[in-house]
Amino acid sequence: MLEWLIAPLDYAFMVRGILAAVAVGILCSTVGAFVVLRGMTFIGDALAHAILPGLAVGFLTAGEGNRDSLFWWALATAIVTSLGMGWISERTRFREDAAIGIVFAGMFALGIALISTVRGFSVDLVHFLFGNVLGVSNHDLVLIASFGGTVLLILALFYKELVIVSFDITLARTLRIRAGFYRYLLFVLIAITVVLSLQTVGIGLMLAMLVTPASTAHLLTKRLPSMLLLGSLLGALSGIIGLYLSFYFGVASGAAIVLVSIAFFLIALAATTVGGFVRRTRNA
Repeated sequence: MLEWLIAPLDYAFMVRGILAAVAVGILCSTVGAFVVLRGMTFIGDALAHAILPGLAVGFLTAGEGNRDSLFWWALATAIVTSLGMGWISERTRFREDAAIGIVFAGMFALGIALISTVRGFSVDLVHFLFGNVLGVSNHDLVLIASFGGTVLLILALFYKELVIVSFDITLARTLRIRAGFYRYLLFVLIAITVVLSLQTVGIGLMLAMLVTPASTAHLLTKRLPSMLLLGSLLGALSGIIGLYLSFYFGVASGAAIVLVSIAFFLIALAATTVGGFVRRTRNA
């Protein structure tokens, strides 16, 4: 058993992959808690797809070898898109989900249009679609640690304000909290989290990592601090177990991480359902 656990750690790419998966799992779960509480589960998937124009422009301006350019263009596009979603929902009578859908559709269509003009684009950037956590470099780890740490620090500094804005926007305005500012701030933090997570699980699976660990924790506890801690633990464990399954069974790493996360959710759902049934039976 000990050899089974240690063997993958002989490979540097596995160590880097585990570090990246743990960091992204914690980050996604923490930010995802606010996404779940606000009912904004669609935003992760929307932002993941909406960065396609940024990837296309980065590819056109710097070529396929410059991954830094792709990252910065994707990050800038995600932030601008998230602010656009917030602006439309604030300035119009549309609900947030409608604003997200409108901006998502427009940016995704623009990305497809740009991609169609670049030969070989879909092949060169396939890891953005499906994730490639085992291809994480030391430089990628530095980016994840620096930006992810900044996101977590901001969440800690403005925790009270973000909680109030997420639960009750009317109360926030009554307390003279700048609800609009913190709303936009949350959008930007979600955008950064999405971009940092793309190499780990890819565009197609991004939504699962942003929502599933936080939702699992929400099933098991009703207190936000406990939800944040438990969700972070589940996100980190999903990354570690998923990579071990990927190593030993040859499945895609991003898909394995997400499947483990969903397995945790199903176990929690079954436990709470059975527990609720037992309590109702005893009280009958």
